[in-house]
Amino acid sequence: MNPTRRIWLAHMLRIASPVFEALSRNQLRNSMPIEHYPGSNDRSTFSHLEALGRSLAGIGPWLDITHGISPEEEAHRDALLHLVRMSIRHATHPDYPDFMNFTVGAQPLVDAAFLALGLLRSWNNVWLQLDDAVQESVINCMKSTRRIRPFFNNWLLFSAMIEAFLQKAGCDWDRMRVDYAIRQHEQWYKGDGAYGDGPRFHWDYYNSFVIHPLLYELTRAIPEFEHGWPGYSEQITARARRYALIQERIISPDGTFPVFGRSLVYRFGIFHHLATMVLYHEIPSGISLAGIRCAMTAAMNRLLDADGTFDRNGWLTIGFCGHQPSIGEPYISTGSLYLTLCGFLPLGLAEDDRFWSEPDADWTAKRIWSGEDMPCDQALPD
Repeated sequence: MNPTRRIWLAHMLRIASPVFEALSRNQLRNSMPIEHYPGSNDRSTFSHLEALGRSLAGIGPWLDITHGISPEEEAHRDALLHLVRMSIRHATHPDYPDFMNFTVGAQPLVDAAFLALGLLRSWNNVWLQLDDAVQESVINCMKSTRRIRPFFNNWLLFSAMIEAFLQKAGCDWDRMRVDYAIRQHEQWYKGDGAYGDGPRFHWDYYNSFVIHPLLYELTRAIPEFEHGWPGYSEQITARARRYALIQERIISPDGTFPVFGRSLVYRFGIFHHLATMVLYHEIPSGISLAGIRCAMTAAMNRLLDADGTFDRNGWLTIGFCGHQPSIGEPYISTGSLYLTLCGFLPLGLAEDDRFWSEPDADWTAKRIWSGEDMPCDQALPD
């Protein structure tokens, strides 16, 4: 196995395995701690679905890979696939102790959408391998979230993602929820690859956590997208490529990057969008895939090797670089943290893909800070 890929795989398995090992045994409620921001309300009503949905959204492409991996990695994948399928059964049927909350409060809309995204990303090896009864349970859970009204911000995309899943599953879907999310985000576009999170711009990483990846995934999930929203797919993709380039440039020569904005405790999930563009081969020409791999690996190791990242039982703790509870927000709990797995999407590429096979290379910041003469950056024209 490629040595860098081995590092990525080890990190991913360390994070994801406790979630699915516990849930596959109907023991997630009993096993997963619910750490939350000091002074905030109890988040146990939501935290388990957060852990499931965000974990599957991150590991989905790897679960769906069918060729180009070593026998060792294939064995890990097959073992986790079994746990994931059992976990989905237990999470979506009320007869099981680990049946999850899809209807109480607003938060379930978010994580049902991440679960939908994870199922779309693992369609062949997860969704299509579930028996009819489990598929029906999942569909019923997804439809039940329609009673939740999204906030007037990136949450519109969560409603849209659930509908995208339902249409691919062959169900009646609400085209209006998708249309509203797409057209509203077009109104919120600020320029040079950045969207507002609602009418206002926020200096944070939500363009990567949610906005760009979900917009782009909608263009892939809905076959009639280009017919229904003419010209939008091209715009969404061009802006997505620009933001991916920006994400590569923010990684410093030592693997650090700017610490600002909400939800920093999602750690490596800050690169959800860059990982999405790598997965779908949407990186603009002129940028080195090997450089992206090396930059992301450096950032991953800085984030996940920090002391205190995991508790003594292997669960993620609240923090950015180690255990730092005060960096959380009132909406953060243990389950929220598993969005970090959304940075691992490139594991869904075969080992001989250029992202993995090209020799190590420096990334943009490392090259410039070393004195290399490089062309200046250029904004994306409106």
